[in-house]
Amino acid sequence: MYVEIKFSMRDCSLFPGTALSCKETFSLLYYEFDAATKEPPFWESESYKLIDRIAADDGRFTNNNEVIINTEIRSIPVTKKGVYFALRDQGACISLLSIKIYFLTCPEITSAFAHFPTTPTGAAVTSIEQATGTCVDHARVDREPIYLCTGDGKWSLLSGGCICVPGYQANHDEQTCDLCPPGHFKHRAGELACAGCPEHSAAPRSGSTECRCDTGYYRAATDPKDIPCTRPPGKPRNLTVNFVDQSTVELSWLPPVQHGGRSDTTYRLICDFCNNHVSFTPPQVAEESFNTTEVKIRGLSPVTTYRFQVMAENGVSNQAPHHSYVDITVTTEAAGSFKVLPSNTHPQGPSVVRNVRITSVKSMEISLSWQPPLEPFSNIEMYEVRYYVKGHESNSSSILTTKEESTLGGLQQRTVYGFQVREKTTSGWGEYSSPLYKMTGQLLGTAYVGEDDNTQVRIIVGATIGTFVLVGVIIGVVLMFLRRGTDECNKKQPSDCDTLEYRNGEVHGVLENPPIVQTHTAGSMTTPLFTPVGHHRTYIDPHTYEDPNQAIREFAREIDASYITIEAIIGGGEFGDVCKGKLTLPGRPEMTVAIKTLKPGSSDKARVDFLTEASIMGQFEHPNVIFLQGVVTRSNPVMIITEYMENGSLDHFLRVNDGKFQVLQLVGMLRCIASGMQYLSEMNYVHRDLAARNVLVNAQLVCKIADFGLSREIESHTEAAYTTRGGKIPVRWTAPEAIAFRKFTSASDVWSLGIVMWEVMGYGERPYWNWSNQDVIKSIEKGYRLPAPMDCPEAIYQLMLDCWQKERNHRPNFSSIVHTLDSLIRTPESLAKVAQNRCQTALGLDSTDLTQLGSVDEWLASLKMSRYLENFEHAGLTEVQAVARLNQRDLTTLGITLVGHQKKILQSIQTLRTQYAVNMSEGFLV
Repeated sequence: MYVEIKFSMRDCSLFPGTALSCKETFSLLYYEFDAATKEPPFWESESYKLIDRIAADDGRFTNNNEVIINTEIRSIPVTKKGVYFALRDQGACISLLSIKIYFLTCPEITSAFAHFPTTPTGAAVTSIEQATGTCVDHARVDREPIYLCTGDGKWSLLSGGCICVPGYQANHDEQTCDLCPPGHFKHRAGELACAGCPEHSAAPRSGSTECRCDTGYYRAATDPKDIPCTRPPGKPRNLTVNFVDQSTVELSWLPPVQHGGRSDTTYRLICDFCNNHVSFTPPQVAEESFNTTEVKIRGLSPVTTYRFQVMAENGVSNQAPHHSYVDITVTTEAAGSFKVLPSNTHPQGPSVVRNVRITSVKSMEISLSWQPPLEPFSNIEMYEVRYYVKGHESNSSSILTTKEESTLGGLQQRTVYGFQVREKTTSGWGEYSSPLYKMTGQLLGTAYVGEDDNTQVRIIVGATIGTFVLVGVIIGVVLMFLRRGTDECNKKQPSDCDTLEYRNGEVHGVLENPPIVQTHTAGSMTTPLFTPVGHHRTYIDPHTYEDPNQAIREFAREIDASYITIEAIIGGGEFGDVCKGKLTLPGRPEMTVAIKTLKPGSSDKARVDFLTEASIMGQFEHPNVIFLQGVVTRSNPVMIITEYMENGSLDHFLRVNDGKFQVLQLVGMLRCIASGMQYLSEMNYVHRDLAARNVLVNAQLVCKIADFGLSREIESHTEAAYTTRGGKIPVRWTAPEAIAFRKFTSASDVWSLGIVMWEVMGYGERPYWNWSNQDVIKSIEKGYRLPAPMDCPEAIYQLMLDCWQKERNHRPNFSSIVHTLDSLIRTPESLAKVAQNRCQTALGLDSTDLTQLGSVDEWLASLKMSRYLENFEHAGLTEVQAVARLNQRDLTTLGITLVGHQKKILQSIQTLRTQYAVNMSEGFLV
């Protein structure tokens, strides 16, 4: 809701007497109330909320004849049914001219052939309201039309739309679907224009969906509607007997003169008096046809007269009332006139290869050999080796060879394969040999263990495994003793500490007020966090500069402070305030920017650390990475100027707009993040703190990677602190190898991207909920992974699991992830299947054992959901074990329809199932 106030304010000099000073502002306040009363509520300063202290920005008048009118507009979020406004004057001489209270709406609009009604904006300026459109006349839904109404009364991010039905064409200017005129047609829904009727067809009426064929012309059921109508072919020509004896007749003919405008002419032979012993070459079964112009008929009786009819047919012959044909009468010869052909006139096919055997087995390779048939009926041209995973014969592969042996590579380790061989002769392919099954070996270190490995290799491998086991036991004992001396944080509940800290290469719990470990000292240099590779442009670590100011000068543009106007403080950071403001550069339009300021009195180290982020950010230029406008270093306060992102951090934005986006829009956000990370990875930059809180969202819902600070002094509750010699690790977002060995690579960033995907699809839900860091680490090491968020597409959840592969070399790279997301966006139907959680999630070791709760009443009370107790009792659900079998549909049936409450209850049900399973076994792994 907006409040517009017009007022004038008198200057102090006009006050009677000699006023040394006077108030030049007044306060605008409001009080929300759910019930209307005749009298406003009594004035109580603590009951009213301050909207703003308003000053006369346009000026105060000093002459009674020249009054200056000021106009100020403020807004408030609406949370109740009614609101009272109050103006408080504490000494200013003001004259209120008018007060206007109003709200914004997105106007009625027709777009994508869908009509969207006038839609009020949300309760807050940052709120987004979703409007569903209705199709215009003679249109149907292609994808559900959704338009987002932003807080400033503008439509944004149209998705889906309608398409014109058959017989109507799209008028984009008027956004209407118009009838096809006579002589035109449109046979399918879409944006295609009506087309003229093809040859030999007509459409006498408006709105035709297809054109009718002229008399004598037809259209096959499989023919497209936009090709000309065709007709049956003419009859074959010059039917001739080429050979005849006592049991065989050979016929040939010429194709018809006209084929009816088609290219699918075939022939059919009808033989009077032929019995079941007669065969045809090429074969003819029942009424099937063939496409050659000659035929051989065998198995006839001697001295018998046969009548043969040959018909030419095509795809529309079955629609014609009459068929044209040619016929001929032939009498077979007497039995002694010619050499009688033996009854078995077909040449015998090739026989089967012999002695197929395995000659070598390796981890990913198997060799085999065989012998040719004993009596091949013709020369062998080649062999085909067919192989497949046992049980998956339909998904086989083949290779061709002229030798009697073959080696098949690229196989999976420890997998049973089936092998078959056949030969090809001049008479055709032979039969496959019987399947031969064999398991591949297993790769261990630089050697593999296969069937033909010798004993020495086995001893070496066994000794290697034993050594690793012994080292693991020693490390475990050492860690057990070291853990007894951990600091106070480990004596608390593990969930009290949100990060783990490294000191001297060891993992420690974070103290409540930890000492700051410097990133670098004056005159020293640190090693970059990346390994340079060949690339047209590479990230340069600012810490490699002996003079940090040189990095600032090289990578960041200096901006004169006079070009910057600070409008409002929108947040606070570790170094100072974060503000919204305007940047007005000469010759360029004014732009809204975000301004980070360095608090006065900061140390030189704090100044360098503050500007280090700018020298990092200044090296990047990508639509999905936050853009640095410049820095102010030659005046105070020192400032970093970046582009302004209206919707703030992604995690907060998603929580505020829970459930308001379509899946495709969420996938689009993921694509933005993955694209930005692909760019950073190609620049050889490792982010190390990728999380939804470090992704910003602008008004067009474009997501951009932010937060490039590498060494910062932060409060103990902050999760995103690193140093090059140790520091805090955001456990919930960090890959296991980075936690255990401080091994940060692009692959560890890929793990973090998987967690961000989970945050986005879960609308900002906290990863691993209220588990402690130690529980998270132990669960991941056991192989547990986060479950699929509610309504998450299976394809997206599978991509998350790929990002969470324990072996970092098995994770996809960012380029592959972007390609996968692009494919999903291009084929929205691939997102329709919702992921079913195939596994249970690990439990925090200190989590409440829900299986010990005695009743549904206690369980709901633990969730603060006792309001639904009657719903469960009415359905006869009184035992906690029965609750563990419920799903989302069951909750809706029980009358629990609020999305947030469903998510909270389903999360607890998921924990219940896991705890019941853990009581019976160790757990379920991904």
